[in-house]
Amino acid sequence: MWTQELFHVEKPIIALLHLRALPGDPLFGDGDTMESVIEKAREELHALQDGGVDGILIANEFSLPYEKKVSYVTVAAMGRIVGELKSEIKVPFGVNIVSNPIATIDLAAATGASFVRSTFTGAYIGENGITDTNIPETLRRKKALGLSDLKLLFKVNPESDVYLAERNLEKITKSMIFHCFPDALCVSGSSAGTETDSSLIARVKKVAGDTPVFCNTGCTKDNIAEKLAQSDGACVGTAFKVDGKFANFVDPVRVKEFMDVVKEYRKTL
Repeated sequence: MWTQELFHVEKPIIALLHLRALPGDPLFGDGDTMESVIEKAREELHALQDGGVDGILIANEFSLPYEKKVSYVTVAAMGRIVGELKSEIKVPFGVNIVSNPIATIDLAAATGASFVRSTFTGAYIGENGITDTNIPETLRRKKALGLSDLKLLFKVNPESDVYLAERNLEKITKSMIFHCFPDALCVSGSSAGTETDSSLIARVKKVAGDTPVFCNTGCTKDNIAEKLAQSDGACVGTAFKVDGKFANFVDPVRVKEFMDVVKEYRKTL
């Protein structure tokens, strides 16, 4: 699998580097600055890398509520952050501008990211209203920018939202692979930090063929061996934070403890 070629391990753990609120975001406080956001991102980057994660996905996770069409300032801010941190990134990294696949592709082109993760396909409904993706435009943008090596991680089921028309998970997976050429598939729980049902991972994995399948949410040091037994890797964010809470900062001790479990599991492969 390409995952082993890129991350140099079986069943890689991609750590989420959740950027704090950016200029223009509702959660960006009066005393916040780009410098403070960058320094916190730097601190968490090193905590994740020192703890032994295999990759980093940099995302504007605290740009809540997420924009359907991202503001220019958000893209500019993320480009600056990645640019300032890039010399310190020691593992393969990706980017994600939440709910904005094309902006994510553009950011990857500008920063040299190796992979991206997003909700690339489908139409959904939730607190943000109706979201209608445009995978033909996204893939053509990737082609136009010459990003043939950029890996696209598709979310099979969106966190929080639901499909406008409910469909069988196996049919969704098969259709994604046939029509849209995902490099990997991500299976999620109901929200960030919520455990992904192992049976859902198994169902996607059964029909995914050679396409890697990632557990996308809710991994902990207590369940990661179970999740990796069903999948080809995992994206992990909340479990690495103080007390395992989404809003908190990365805890270096929790990162190391989690990755120690992963390394022990890999010895059984």
